[in-house]
Amino acid sequence: MRLFSVGAGASVERAQHGAAEHPSAPIPIVGAGVGETVRVALGETGFETFPLMLGAAEFGWNVDLETSHGILDRYIEFGGNAIHTADGFSGGRSEHIIGQWLRSRGHRERTLLSVRIGAHADNPGLGSVNLVRAVEGSLTRLGVERIDVLYLDATLDATTNLEDTLATVEWLVEAGKITTVGAFGFSPERLVEARILASAGYPRIEVIDAPYNLIRRQPFEGDLRLVAGAQNLAVTPSHALEHGFLSGRHRSKALAAQGVRGEQLRSHLNRRGIKILRALDQVATELSVPVAAVSIAWLLAQRTIAAPIVNAFASDHVDELMQGAGVTLSRAHLADLTRAGI
Repeated sequence: MRLFSVGAGASVERAQHGAAEHPSAPIPIVGAGVGETVRVALGETGFETFPLMLGAAEFGWNVDLETSHGILDRYIEFGGNAIHTADGFSGGRSEHIIGQWLRSRGHRERTLLSVRIGAHADNPGLGSVNLVRAVEGSLTRLGVERIDVLYLDATLDATTNLEDTLATVEWLVEAGKITTVGAFGFSPERLVEARILASAGYPRIEVIDAPYNLIRRQPFEGDLRLVAGAQNLAVTPSHALEHGFLSGRHRSKALAAQGVRGEQLRSHLNRRGIKILRALDQVATELSVPVAAVSIAWLLAQRTIAAPIVNAFASDHVDELMQGAGVTLSRAHLADLTRAGI
């Protein structure tokens, strides 16, 4: 199944004839751009994921049950297999919606299910008691027996002893409630501490979620990326389109105000933001693909990135996003886009 694959043909043909690549030539795609066979390793977890994870942050909040299920169906139709949610999304309604979909479609065994915990009002933080309660709550709402990747959200809890947290995670793994562990909101120093504890026998953090995209470059491009690379962590960045700004749909303050993320969108309508949109427009026009697909393709070309987490408000948004996995940017495209965001 090959639905999208843009910009690779000429490069592959030259490579087959042994011709030297021009610096502006597309970087070849290995395999199909989109489809059921397209998978990348999720670091050293043993899991394989589609290059884009479908985020469920909008489910139960800005997207109703029927539309959410349509988005999930469309994602699976394009070959997707990884769904990401959090116990704090819509107060748990996001998990309920995904659970209903998993039961009605019978897709649990073919789905890589990841959940972020630590920010739910009923079970905040990463203390042992709340951690167990949060996982049990997510399992109940999702209607599953196991979470494949559990992300520990440290944004509301920077004081809980990490050794205690990982000891609780170890119990959850042994109980069969989770398979592997990831991190969100961890500083580089905390990741180093976690690796030291892993060397002493505690569960190893294998995946990190760090907000990162063409316009939000820091803090990920600092020490966080260095640590991720050194520890061979799989990076699954959230906010891949910066609340929709990098889709090119919101180009004026009036349009931005109409969106549910109006305040965040308006903050990017400055000289730098407009420069980035113009660079995206140019590449999108050259390749005849949506702006959102170019934004995703840039992210996938960055070091240490395994699979960005993307959110959709409608099924047709999924079509645009999934094209990003099949778009190949030339070195010149990557350089132009990167410079625009500096």
